[in-house]
Amino acid sequence: MRIYKLSIILLLLNTAACAQMVKPLPVEPGVSQQLAGYRKKVISNVYYRMSFKIPDVKSKPVTGGVVIEFELSSAEQDLQIDFKHDANFITELQFLVNTSYQKIPVLINNEHIIIDKKYLHTGSNGVAISFIAGDASLNRNDDYLYSLSVPDRARTIFPCFDQPDMKARFSLMLNVPKGWWVLANGKTELRSPREEKDGTFNFFFDDTEKLPTYLFSFTAGKYTSVIKNVGRRPAEFLYRETDSTKIKLSVDSVFKAHADAITFLENWTGIAFPFQKVGFVAIPDFQFGGMEHPGEVQYKSSALFLDDGATKDQLIARANVISHETAHMWFGDLVTMQWFNDVWMKEVFANFMADKVAEKLQGSEAFNQKFLQDHYPAAYGVDRTQGANPIRQQLDNLQDAGSLYGNIIYHKAPVMMRQLEKLMGKENFQKGIREYLKKYAYGNATWDDLIAILSKYSKTNLYTWNKVWVNQPGRPVFNYAVNYKGNKINSFTINQRPEAGANRIWPQMFTVALHYPAYTKNIAVNMDNQTINLASVNGLPKPLYIVFNADGMGYGLFPTDKDIARSLFAIKSPLERASAYIAAYENMLAGRSFKPEELLTLLAGGLTAEKDEMNLRLISGYITGIYWGFISPPGRPAYTARLEKQLWTAMEQQTPANNKKILFKAYQDIYLSPEADNRITVIWKDQRAPASVKLTEDDYISLALTIALKSNTVTNVLQEQHDRITNIERKNRLTFLMPALSSDPKERDDFFISLAERKNRQKEAWVNTALAYLNHPLRQNTSIKYLPKSLELVEEIQRTGDVFFPQSWLGAVLGSYQDKAALQIVSDFLKKHPGYNPKLKAKILQSADNLYRAQTILHL
Repeated sequence: MRIYKLSIILLLLNTAACAQMVKPLPVEPGVSQQLAGYRKKVISNVYYRMSFKIPDVKSKPVTGGVVIEFELSSAEQDLQIDFKHDANFITELQFLVNTSYQKIPVLINNEHIIIDKKYLHTGSNGVAISFIAGDASLNRNDDYLYSLSVPDRARTIFPCFDQPDMKARFSLMLNVPKGWWVLANGKTELRSPREEKDGTFNFFFDDTEKLPTYLFSFTAGKYTSVIKNVGRRPAEFLYRETDSTKIKLSVDSVFKAHADAITFLENWTGIAFPFQKVGFVAIPDFQFGGMEHPGEVQYKSSALFLDDGATKDQLIARANVISHETAHMWFGDLVTMQWFNDVWMKEVFANFMADKVAEKLQGSEAFNQKFLQDHYPAAYGVDRTQGANPIRQQLDNLQDAGSLYGNIIYHKAPVMMRQLEKLMGKENFQKGIREYLKKYAYGNATWDDLIAILSKYSKTNLYTWNKVWVNQPGRPVFNYAVNYKGNKINSFTINQRPEAGANRIWPQMFTVALHYPAYTKNIAVNMDNQTINLASVNGLPKPLYIVFNADGMGYGLFPTDKDIARSLFAIKSPLERASAYIAAYENMLAGRSFKPEELLTLLAGGLTAEKDEMNLRLISGYITGIYWGFISPPGRPAYTARLEKQLWTAMEQQTPANNKKILFKAYQDIYLSPEADNRITVIWKDQRAPASVKLTEDDYISLALTIALKSNTVTNVLQEQHDRITNIERKNRLTFLMPALSSDPKERDDFFISLAERKNRQKEAWVNTALAYLNHPLRQNTSIKYLPKSLELVEEIQRTGDVFFPQSWLGAVLGSYQDKAALQIVSDFLKKHPGYNPKLKAKILQSADNLYRAQTILHL
């Protein structure tokens, strides 16, 4: 009996001991969802005390220090701190033991600093790390730098918990060379930095509000600083632009656009501007349009600084990008996604709210037209492809978060959100969003959290609606059947089916316009089923033609009535014309309604008749795309002379200066004849633009690049243009591009080979432009050999570049090919890599969509 009791006791003790043993978390590259979930569970109250010393010479390293203070609810696991460098980048590591910091060994494994659990304890903990900051995400230039950490690049700069749901406060000290300005998230007394003995200056920044690591940011360098009020708040603007005309015309407009956006968003959300300061910086050749760091919003300089030749589209685009980044202060910064699979939430709301600001400033008709043109073609460009992805995607590790970015989250998601607002009603939708922002302010939330709140304000089952719009890829294809009895409509049905994949329906609303000789009848459609009967039109006279999706609200491939061709440009509504243009182009790609040469002829015939600037830009873009992408090289000469004449004549006959410039740009893109080459060369050489066309220095640079690409007689054009330029950023850009435009194939080959080295891809916008010229249809006989290596580099581009670089790289490489040999290279690459990253494979298929379609359309 005693032996039996002893055995039971030993068994119980052993069981208890086993229960206390904790399986170690795996140490994996990146930030796995498992690691992020564990850290969120046990770590809280994180505070970073940061410092960086920035040298005046780019070749010297940026050094830094960080003290990370935090609380632990459990000390059963080793602590993993994210840092994407080896141990040589850590100069000292100390951990808080009792009341003092003590040096501990440096152990780095798979991009994590490992703190042995023997140093940890529940309650307050602290770690002090001296380090060398990685250069890649500091975007270092000779006399300025800027940090850019989205989505998971903070860990390439400093040690941290690099996940969006571990918000923290940051304090910051920057030591910079004399004459440099600084801007960061927190406030600072910019006018009285502390000078050090070595002649450098220290700037101290206040603690921030709670931010995720991807929003921590700063810039430092030789900038011009302007401080003006934005509403009731002082705001600082840093820039490097040197063109006095652009500065005079742009600076006040930039401040006003921020003020307008803040005022609108405060009123719409019912929440005052949620951060301590307003600040923004214009960066030459910035990777994105903008990035929403609170207190230090970063913009591409060329998007903000416009001259007196700016088009209406450019002015609207500037207001839109400012409104987009300002909207992020509430959507993404105040309330942040819990995990980057919901990164689309911050982007859809930023776009959606920016569009609302635009609607207030432009009026509903112009806004709806701009919304249609901004979002629908870009979304269709992904959703129609074999690589289509849903709005919400799975993400297992943050190192792959960059692959989630693309036109679906930036352009399909706003379409979805507008349909959702229409379904719920504007007032109920606004109530739900306000509740969401207040409930999760300075915290994190998921899409499911938002849907749960919105469902309280909707009679529709939003979970079912969400499944097809958010969780599945693709678009519907619409067809119709009209039966006439005599000259009257007897029946009218519309049906939808998926373009690809399982059977499903996209509940949505749009209008159908019946056009008659003296009037138009608009019919509202609630497409809540696979097939609907428009009983309201029964008995109406037979129309001349029908326009589907006349209000631009619906999403999908809508039919084009062939009878529209003779009256297309007579449609009174610019919005309705835009919708018809988009449908015609999409149907051409799908092999319905129009052949490429038919649509090219139709659209070119409207270049003089179409007076609306946005629509003219749309159809001229389609003309250029069809000409180079869907007319075969042997067939192009039959259209070249006629198109050149139509474009030049339309430019002369159009009255608005912006319309003239759009047509001149299309002429520049298309021309091939010796006569046109001579005309463009004279314009560039004499710097004498056509009558009423305003050409800027950027335009003359673009002309020089085009001449270098197309002319067989003009030499040294790029060097001459280079000598004309005074702005150092524009001069450096042209220096980079010149080898890609060389008439010597060997020089072009050497340039392409150089792109395999990461250091030569630092200016991603320059790389994309160079690749587009390298792979232009006129150069494809020598550039097609670049395709295998271009595809092989995509994984490295994804690892080392910023979030949009893989897609823009692929677009520049594959976007203009149409022949079988190029398609075979793509197919061979995918067959050779059966286990290829599925998200990157999808981006290849997206970028190669026109290449695939050209095989069928051109019968190759």
